[in-house]
Amino acid sequence: MSVAEPDYKHTLNLPTTEFPMKANLAQREPAILQKWLDSGLYAKMLKQRDPSKSFLLNDGPPYANGDIHIGHALNKILKDMVVKSKALSGYYAPFIPGWDCHGLPIELQVEKKIGKAGVKVDAKTFRQHCREYATTQIDIQRKSFKRLGILADWDNPYITMDFAFEADIIRSLGKIVQNGHLVRGDRPVHWCVHCGSALAEAEVEYMDKTSDAIDVAFDVVDINKVSGIFNLQPAGPISIVIWTTTPWTLPANQAVAVNAKLEYSLVEYNARRMIVASQLVTPFTTRLGAEKIADYKVLSRCLGQQLEHLLLQHPFYERQVPVILGDHVTLDAGTGCVHTAPAHGTEDYIAGKHYNLPIDNPVDANGCFVPQTPLFGGQYVFKANPLIIETLKASGHLLSAAKLTHSYPHCWRHKEPLIFRATPQWFISMEAQGLRTAALDAIKDVKWIPQWGEARITGMVAGRPDWCISRQRTWGTPLALLIHKETAALHPNTAEIIETVANLVEKNGVQAWFDVELSDLLPADEATQYQKVTDMLDVWFDSGVVHACVADKRPEMHSPVDLYLEGSDQHRGWFQSALLSSVAMKQCAPYKQVLTHGFTVDADGKKMSKSLGNVVAPEKVIQALGADVLRLWVAATDYRGELRVSDEILKRTSDAYRRIRNTARFLLANLDGFNPQTDMVAPEQMLQLDRWIVEQAQKLQTLVLESYENYDFLIIYQQVHNFCSDELGSFYLDVIKDRQYTCKTDGVPRRSAQTALFHIAEALVRWIAPILSFTADEIWQYLPGERAESVFLSAWYTEFPKFAKPSQMDDTYWRMVLQVRTEVNKVLEAARNNGVLGSGLEAELTLYCDADLLRILEQLQNELRFVLITSQAQIAPVAMANAGAVKTEIPGLQISVTKSEHEKCQRCWHRTEDVNQNSDYPHICNRCVDNLSEVGEHRVYA
Repeated sequence: MSVAEPDYKHTLNLPTTEFPMKANLAQREPAILQKWLDSGLYAKMLKQRDPSKSFLLNDGPPYANGDIHIGHALNKILKDMVVKSKALSGYYAPFIPGWDCHGLPIELQVEKKIGKAGVKVDAKTFRQHCREYATTQIDIQRKSFKRLGILADWDNPYITMDFAFEADIIRSLGKIVQNGHLVRGDRPVHWCVHCGSALAEAEVEYMDKTSDAIDVAFDVVDINKVSGIFNLQPAGPISIVIWTTTPWTLPANQAVAVNAKLEYSLVEYNARRMIVASQLVTPFTTRLGAEKIADYKVLSRCLGQQLEHLLLQHPFYERQVPVILGDHVTLDAGTGCVHTAPAHGTEDYIAGKHYNLPIDNPVDANGCFVPQTPLFGGQYVFKANPLIIETLKASGHLLSAAKLTHSYPHCWRHKEPLIFRATPQWFISMEAQGLRTAALDAIKDVKWIPQWGEARITGMVAGRPDWCISRQRTWGTPLALLIHKETAALHPNTAEIIETVANLVEKNGVQAWFDVELSDLLPADEATQYQKVTDMLDVWFDSGVVHACVADKRPEMHSPVDLYLEGSDQHRGWFQSALLSSVAMKQCAPYKQVLTHGFTVDADGKKMSKSLGNVVAPEKVIQALGADVLRLWVAATDYRGELRVSDEILKRTSDAYRRIRNTARFLLANLDGFNPQTDMVAPEQMLQLDRWIVEQAQKLQTLVLESYENYDFLIIYQQVHNFCSDELGSFYLDVIKDRQYTCKTDGVPRRSAQTALFHIAEALVRWIAPILSFTADEIWQYLPGERAESVFLSAWYTEFPKFAKPSQMDDTYWRMVLQVRTEVNKVLEAARNNGVLGSGLEAELTLYCDADLLRILEQLQNELRFVLITSQAQIAPVAMANAGAVKTEIPGLQISVTKSEHEKCQRCWHRTEDVNQNSDYPHICNRCVDNLSEVGEHRVYA
C-alpha cells in the first residue's frame, strides 16, 4: 500500500479577496452611485469640513439643450477631480452645478413645436413652453453628469431661469446702471439675420468666406485744392481709391479715412490719376493690370494729414463725403484709404462720431436694404453685391474686382456670415467709467493656468468694443428699464424701479416684467411719459453674473471664488463676461485662478462632427467601458492642448485602468487576515525592501499632492501608473510573493510585507480617488481596519511609518539592485528559450562582479536569491568569470546560469540541497520546515 504524498498547499498563505478581478464598471458603478446618493455623501463631505478653510469653484453653466457631449464630460470631470482633491486636502469644497437656460437655442426648439412667439402663440405662452423645455433638458443632463461620478449639490443647483436667479440678474443690472457703466447707442453690432438679433463677441466665430474684393474710385470734388496739396497744376480729374470686401456697405458710405502719418502718392495709370498710400502703389497697380513699374507714374506725394476735409463724390449717389483721419488705417492690405460707413463697423463708428458723420443704416433686421434705399431697395445685402459692382462699373468707378477668401465673422449657432449694422442697443461701456482699465488691472491679480491665458484675455479686453447686452428675443431676462418716450433717457429712479421689478420677478419669474403696468411702477403723471425696454439681456450677462447670483448668495460660497475652470474659448466668453460684470459691480475679478482646458478632437486631430462619424458619446463609453475609464482618459491627457479621443485611445486607457485595478487587487488579496490594530510591524523591525517601498510611496505621495495642487493630473496618472507597473508590479510585489505565501503567517517577515502593503494601499486608494472615484470607493470597502463609510470622507494618508535613521540600503542601492535584476532576467529568458531551464526557480546563478558591485550585492547575503527569484544566487569577483558567463549591459557584471540538480521543495518550489532532510516534513526544504514550526523564518532584507 503506497503512502500518499503530503499536501502542503493548505499551509501556504495564499492571497484571497472578494474584490473582483473583473471590473464590470458599466454594471457595478450605478450601484455605487446610488449608494452615494442614498447616503447623502456630498452633504457628509461638506459637514465634516471646516468652512473657514474653503476652496470654492464656480461652475460655468452648460446650456440646457441636448445630451451632454464629450466636451461636457471633460469639463465636469476636471472640476470634480479638483473639488475631490481639495476635499481630501481638508478643504471645505462645495460644488454647486448650474445651467444656462435663456436664449435663442431653446427658442428655436420651442418654435419647432408650437411656432413663433407673437405669430402662432402669444409671448407669455411661448415663455412658459421655453421654461418647460429647459427643465426637461436639465433633468436629462443632470442624470448624465451624475453617472460620470460627479459629487455635487444636484438637488440644489443654480438655474438661471429660477425666479430668484432671474431677480438677481436684474439686480446685477441695476448695480451696473448705478455705477454708471450702462449706455444706450445707435451703433453697429454683429447682427445675425437668422437670429434676428445682435450677438455678443462670444457668439461670433471666424470662418473662411469668399467675398468680392473691389477697388473703387471716389472722385475729388475740388481739383484745384487737391492739385495744390500735391504742388501740381490742375490737369483733369483725381480720385481717391478705396478697397473693400463688403461692397454692400457702400450705400451707407459717409467718408473715406486716411492715416495722418502715412505718405500718399498721386499715381497716373491708363490716363487716370489716383491717390493711394505710397507703400501700396505696386500691389494696387498690379490689381489694375500693370505688369511693371514703367506702366504707371508717381506724379507727387503728400502726408495723409494734408488730405483731411477734402470732399469726395460718392461713386453712385448724389452725396459728397469728406476725407477724414483715423489711426485704424493701416498698410496691411488695400490702398491705405478706407471706405467708412459708421453704421457698418466699429472703427468706422468711432471715427464717424469724432467727425459728426451721419449714422445711416439702410439695412433692416432681415439683412435687406430698406425699400427707400436708392437703386438697391429690398435687396438682400449679400445678393446685392453683384448689382452694386455693375452699378460701379457703369459709372466708371470700378477699378478692379476679384474674389477673395478671407476670415469673416459668422454666427456660432447658424454658421452663417454676419453683418454689421447700427441699431439702438444697450451697452456696458468699456470707457465711460474706466471699465477697460480696471478690468486690465484686475486680470493681473489673477493666476492664469496655463500662463498664456493672461496674455490671451488681456489682448481681448484691451481691444474689445463696448459690450452689447441687449437682445431682440422673447425668452430671457428682460432689460428691466424704463426710458422716456421722447428722449430715451433712463428714469431718474431707475435703481428703485429695478429693485421693485426684481421683487416681482422673484415671486413670478420674468413674465412679471411684461405683466406689470407702468402705473404700478410710477406715479400717474409719469406713467404716460415712459415706456418699458422690450429687449432681453444677453445670455452671457445671465451666466456672467453668477458671482453675484451664486457666490454672493449661497451660504456655502463667497466671492471672489478660488477657481473658474472652462474651455479655452471662454477667454472671450464666460471668463470675460464674469470679469467685466464683476469689475463693473464690485471693482474686482470674480476669481483668483482661471484654469483653461482645450477641445476634444479625434485621433487624427480633427474636430468631431456627426457628418465625419468621429463623435465619441460619453454615454456609449460609459456603457462599454465604465465612467472610470472615461475619467482616467481625462487625467491621462494633457488638457492644456487639444485632447484626442477615439475608441482605440479609450481601449488603451482601459488597459491602463486594469493595471491599476489589478495592483489594488494584489494589495487587498495579500492583506487577507491582516489587522492593522494588532499586526502592524514597528518601523525598526521592517525588512529593508519593505522599508524602501514604503519610502517610495511616501515620495510619490509628495509628488501626487503637489500635482493635485497644481492641477497636473497627467503627472499623477503617469507616476501612479508607473509605480503600479514598475516599482510594485515588476519588482516589489514579485519579490515578496515567496515571503507572503511561504513564511510563517504571523511571523515578522510576512507581517512586515503586509505592513508595507497596508500603507501603500491606504495611500493609493486616496491618490486615485479624485480620478477613479468609483473604483477607489470600491477598494475602500475591502481594506482592513476601521474606517469611514467612503474614501471621500477621509483625507490624504498621513500614517506612514517614521524610520528613526536612514538606511544604507537607500533608493540608490535598490535602484542598482533593480538594474542587476533586469540583466538577470534577460539571461534567464535566454536560458528558457534555449531549453536550459523552465522556471527561474530551476536556476542557480553566479554573478561575477567588479569590486563596487560586489560590495553592493554581498549586503543581501543569502537573500539575494529571493530578490532574483532563483533557487541559488552567489557572487564572485569578475576576474573569476568563466568562458560561459554572459556579459551584461552593466559594466563589471557577468552572469552564468545552470540548472539546479537539487530536488524541488513541494511547498516553496525552491531547489536546494536541504530538501527532504527532515523526515517529519518530507519533500520540503528546511526553510519551509522553520516556517511550519513555532520559530518561523528569519529575514532581514527581502
